[in-house]
Amino acid sequence: MPVNTFEDHPLPWTPPRTPVEGPVYLAIAAAIEEDILSGALSAGAKLPPQRELADFLDIDFTTVTRAYNVCREKGLVYGVTGRGTFVASHPACGEGAGAVDCGVVQAFPETGAREMLDAARDVISRPSSAGLFSYRERDGSAFARSAGLAWLHRNGVDAKASQMAVFPGAQGALSAVLLSLFKVGDCVAVDEFTYANFISLARLARLRLVPVPSDEEGMSPDALEEAARKHRAKGVFLMPHCANPTARTLSARRMDALADVAAGCGLLAIEDDARLSLPAKGERTLFARLPGRTVHISGTTRYIAGGLRATFMAFPEKHARKVLDALHHLAIKAGALDAEILAETVASGRAARILAAKAAKAREANRIFDGVFPGAPRSDGEALFRRLPLPGTYGRGVEIERLCREGGVAVCHSDRFCVRPGSKDSFLRVSLSSAPSRSSLRHALESLAGVLSAMP
Repeated sequence: MPVNTFEDHPLPWTPPRTPVEGPVYLAIAAAIEEDILSGALSAGAKLPPQRELADFLDIDFTTVTRAYNVCREKGLVYGVTGRGTFVASHPACGEGAGAVDCGVVQAFPETGAREMLDAARDVISRPSSAGLFSYRERDGSAFARSAGLAWLHRNGVDAKASQMAVFPGAQGALSAVLLSLFKVGDCVAVDEFTYANFISLARLARLRLVPVPSDEEGMSPDALEEAARKHRAKGVFLMPHCANPTARTLSARRMDALADVAAGCGLLAIEDDARLSLPAKGERTLFARLPGRTVHISGTTRYIAGGLRATFMAFPEKHARKVLDALHHLAIKAGALDAEILAETVASGRAARILAAKAAKAREANRIFDGVFPGAPRSDGEALFRRLPLPGTYGRGVEIERLCREGGVAVCHSDRFCVRPGSKDSFLRVSLSSAPSRSSLRHALESLAGVLSAMP
């Protein structure tokens, strides 16, 4: 693309000055996406005004407009009338300086820490512990796999030994699935607001995400069927319990309907299941409803100890080789020490005790939240985060998060999780599980209420 020679033109960003093949607007869009993925353009960064960038590149104004529209459709950027175009926020948000952290979902990290230390000591004290520092047993040790099968069965996943393995965390499991079972350009159906890191992983894998409307019961089966047929989707990503970031839980009736649609449309279901309590008697997972077409990731393990990079995943036997090859190519294996500590925590009963203690804290935190925000959407009572509707604020996420931090509380705006640009159903995701104490949480929520009441 032609470029002016004036080197000091004060633009906040320009594409690389290299010859391009194909339409110029696509080259500009690709350059923006590449810089976002590499970190060269961070969340909230302002892009050049369209006319100035067009003048700088000696191209037509509409070419830049088309490039920005491509990025907007992908959820990479958003526009604010009268202010410009900004990089969208998808990575998880952290605590601002001096602010109480209600952004990151920490799952009460201090709860169970002593039991985790005891489990780690038990593992290290074994005569065989020196073998944990080798590349042996790619799929997990016999002990870790046995504990993993027991844990999966506890959560309603009746997998065989040949259908499960230990992966380096839920994020590693998702990466393996997306890279091994889908091809570049494939469509995956997701909720309109979904796990931010899943959005980022799909971009890296060059997959297209199709947002599907939801109600308070979760993803709409009719809308899923329509989207799957229209876009020829290959898969669907679901978080059945307390979906991140909406905190919605799928009802049994809705799970049945979604499983029927997935079966009828030939979709591979990715089930990221995270909960604090045991399943109710007779409760069935998507893995049980849709045998042979569901990958089940035990997201609950991230609540036991978020710092352990290990989790259990069950998969259809026909996909075993592809998924395990992806595990090997991505990470060789899950960290043996992490996997063994997790397995010891499960086998000893510590994991169940830790989750029970965290569930009790979550129930109390939800009561505090309901006291401060009585009109907020309800939850299952053990949610680690809640949703505060802020309709009509799409595109203002960076600004609103800044206002909240300045008011003493860090939160996440739904812009970070938005798959469909311009959504009217914006909200805040408020973590209840990272504040250092109940009084700190209450104070943070009251501060947040004050910020929101004064927000223009």
